[in-house]
Order: sequence, then C-alpha cells, then structure tokens
Amino acid sequence: MQRSNSRRAHRLGDQIMREVATIITQEIGDPRTEMVTVSGVRMNKDLSIAEVLYTSYGTDEDREAAALALDKATGHIRSLLGKRLRNKYLPKIRFVYDEYLEDMVYDHPQNDD
Repeated sequence: MQRSNSRRAHRLGDQIMREVATIITQEIGDPRTEMVTVSGVRMNKDLSIAEVLYTSYGTDEDREAAALALDKATGHIRSLLGKRLRNKYLPKIRFVYDEYLEDMVYDHPQNDD
C-alpha cells in the first residue's frame, strides 16, 4: 500500500483514529478488545483504505484473540464510523498490529555502563 502524505490524509487519519478508539472502548461489547489501544492510522494515496494500527496488552493468545475480535467487528465499526464522519466516501478499514513499541522495548539492549 502506497501511503499518502497529504494534509487531507493526515486529517482524515486523525479523525478515524479518534472515532475508532471511541467505538472500540465504548460501543464494542467484546471483552477481547478491552486491552486494545489505537496507536495510529495510515491512509493510502487515494484515501480508499485506512490501516488502523493498534497495540494489545497481555499474552500472545490475548493478542490473537483481540485480532480476531477486531476482524469480526470491522463491518460494525465501519458502519458506525460512516455515521460519524459524514464523508462522501468511507475508506475500507484494516486492522494492523503495531509492533513499533515492542521493537523499541525488546530489540534494543539496555546500556548498563
């Protein structure tokens, strides 16, 4: 996916990030999504796809369960998002696990000097 760096894409991505985070915490009743945090959104060039980056706390099984719950709820989240955004076109939503923070914490050795 070629990402967009336009101002419009950043504004739309920020709006989608806020709304999806609110939807997940307040309107999705699945307990598997309780420890999910939305960390960002990447838009493609034509704004037709929004990759929602998220993190999830807990074990690997918890993370897999959260991924399944988000995948199952994608249609519902998109319909709620469509009512809130009032855009002519609503991008497709893809949930992508954000490994950036884990890479920062676990891949860099501590300097004990």
